[in-house]
Amino acid sequence: MAESESGQDKTEDPTDKRKKDAREKGEIARSKELNTVAVTLAGAGGLLVFGGALAQTLMELMRINFTLSREVLIDERSMGIFLLASGKMAMLATQPVLLVLLLAAIIGPISLGGFLFAGSSLAPKFSRMNPMSGIKRMFSMHALTELLKALAKFFVILMVALAVLSSDRDDLLAIAHEPLEQAVIHSVQVVGWSALWMAAGLLLIAAVDAPLQLWQAHKKLLMTKQEVRDEYKDSEGRPEVKQRIRQTQREMSQRRMMAAIPEADVVITNPTHYAVALKYDPEKGGAPLLLAKGTDFIALKIREIAGEHKIQILESAALARSIYYSTELEEEIPAGLYLAVAQVLAYVFQVRQYRAGKGKAPEPLKDVPIPPDLRRDS
Repeated sequence: MAESESGQDKTEDPTDKRKKDAREKGEIARSKELNTVAVTLAGAGGLLVFGGALAQTLMELMRINFTLSREVLIDERSMGIFLLASGKMAMLATQPVLLVLLLAAIIGPISLGGFLFAGSSLAPKFSRMNPMSGIKRMFSMHALTELLKALAKFFVILMVALAVLSSDRDDLLAIAHEPLEQAVIHSVQVVGWSALWMAAGLLLIAAVDAPLQLWQAHKKLLMTKQEVRDEYKDSEGRPEVKQRIRQTQREMSQRRMMAAIPEADVVITNPTHYAVALKYDPEKGGAPLLLAKGTDFIALKIREIAGEHKIQILESAALARSIYYSTELEEEIPAGLYLAVAQVLAYVFQVRQYRAGKGKAPEPLKDVPIPPDLRRDS
C-alpha cells in the first residue's frame, strides 16, 4: 500500500538539501519575542549608561530655548538658528542610545537562525490577498499561539510594572521635592531601571518562544519517506536518466574511437570476435597506443574501416585478446607486450617497404610471445 502524503506521515528528518532550499526561501526560525527583549534590554541599558548625559543635554536645551534675550526675539533669523542648534545637540545626545538600539535590532534577529537575505521573501504573494486564506490564518493554531503569547506578555509586564512601581514609590515621591536638575537625572534613572526590569520579565516569554520557533521550523521541514526517496533520486539521478547518459557517453566514445582508426598502423584481430587498432609514433617515443578496440559487431566495424583506409590487418588471436583485456583506449600497451607488438610492427613496416618496391617480401609472422599473466585464452 502506498504511503499517505499527509502531514502525519512526515516523520523523517529534513535533508541538507531541504534545509538549504528552505533557507533560500527565507523559511527559518525567527523569534519576535527574542528581538523585542534584545531591543528593550539594550534601550534600558543605554538609558542607564547614557541617561545622565542625556538629561543634562535636555536641561541645557530648555535653558537655551527658554532664556532668550530681547535682541534674539526681534530677529526673524533667530528661530532657524536656534532650531538647528537644538537639533544638533539633541542628535549628539541621543546618538549613543540610538546606536545601542541599532546594534540590538541587528543582533537580536540573527541570534536565532543567523544572517539571511532572501530576495524571494520580498516578492508579492497574491495568495495572501485571498480573504478565505486570511480567515483561515486568523483561526489557525499559529494565531492561537500568538494570542496566548500576547496575553502572557501583557500579564508579565503588568505584574513587573506593578512590582517596580511599588518598590520605586518612595523614589517617585522624592522626585517632587528635589531640585530640577537632580529631579530630571533621578527620573531618567527610575525610567531606565523600570524598563530594565520589565525587559527582564520578557526574558521568560523569549525563553519559551525561541525553542518553540525552532521546533515549529523543524516540524515544517519534516519529510515523508517518499519525499526522501524522491529527493535522493533527483540528486543522484534517476536510473533511466543515468542509463541514458551512460549510453550517450558510450556512443560518443565509440564515435571518437572509430574516427581515430584511420591513424592506426595495424589492426590485430581474433579473427572475428576481437579487434584492436595500434599506433606507434617513433618521434614521440614511448610505447604503441591503443586507438580502438571492440568485440563482435564493433570488431567488424574496426576491420571495415581499416580495410577502407588500407591499414594492415593481422590475425593473432592470443595477442588481440591480451591487448583487449590489458589496455584501455588511448593508453600505452603494458610492458609485458612490448616484444610481441614490436614484432608485429616490424612486420608491418617490412610489408610497407615491400609494397613500395624497396625490399623483399617479409617472412610470414609466426606466433608472438605473450607472458602468461597477460594471456587470455577466451
